Amino acid sequence: MARTALLNVMVQAAIKAGRSLVRDFGEVENLQVSRKGPGDFVSAADRKAEEIVRSELTKARPTFGLVMEESGVIDGTDGQHRWHIDPLDGTTNFLHGIPMFATSIALERNGEIVAGVIYNPVMDELYTAERGRGAYLNDRRLRVAGRTELPEMVFATGLPFIGHGDHGRSLRELRYIMPEVAGIRRAGAAALDLAWTASGRLDGYWERNLNSWDIAAGLLMVKEAGGFVSDLDGKNKMLDSGDVVVGNEVAHKHLLALLKKAAVTD
Repeated sequence: MARTALLNVMVQAAIKAGRSLVRDFGEVENLQVSRKGPGDFVSAADRKAEEIVRSELTKARPTFGLVMEESGVIDGTDGQHRWHIDPLDGTTNFLHGIPMFATSIALERNGEIVAGVIYNPVMDELYTAERGRGAYLNDRRLRVAGRTELPEMVFATGLPFIGHGDHGRSLRELRYIMPEVAGIRRAGAAALDLAWTASGRLDGYWERNLNSWDIAAGLLMVKEAGGFVSDLDGKNKMLDSGDVVVGNEVAHKHLLALLKKAAVTD
């Protein structure tokens, strides 16, 4: 596939950051046995990857703004463009030596996401998308899954953990959805859940309380792969609310309906 100059900049930044993360990931297993633990090391790896991405993007487009997980929001003089950067999505996986994490970069233009890159460095899987130009995995065109029967579908979600989220609501949602589907997965990296929905590995995905850097690139990929995306109210407010429901047309419709049923029991 032919990439635009901007997408090439994003790809190079994600790959460079991913290589840094893989080198640091190789040290995590050794750190697991230390008394202090690997937390400080992982934070340093996260910040280093973010600085790599920021440096690469700023060098290419110095007037663009940035929205970053670690460093916050930096306004650009351009006024029209912003990068949304998650240098390490799947930090807890990384911390525990689980090889499921990614670097995610999205480009916003005048309030709309127009390009996205998600790079899984351990599997060397590069997901890219541009508005109106399709979504790709390592240059192979992506389409969402074609399954139309709910009992054949596999969905992914995020689950709350200690001190975060509404545990009771999540359990109610699972109680409504699990009996209807072939399986539920919890990968621990929202960017990968979205990329895998775009690629057809997953039939759908839902989660709450996410940030723009978690989902901006992946939402574009699902749309460019022919999927449907919305918040939990079926509206286009995902980046504002942090809530997402995605899938092919049938999966998306079923997920919204099941989540609505679960909400009635709240």
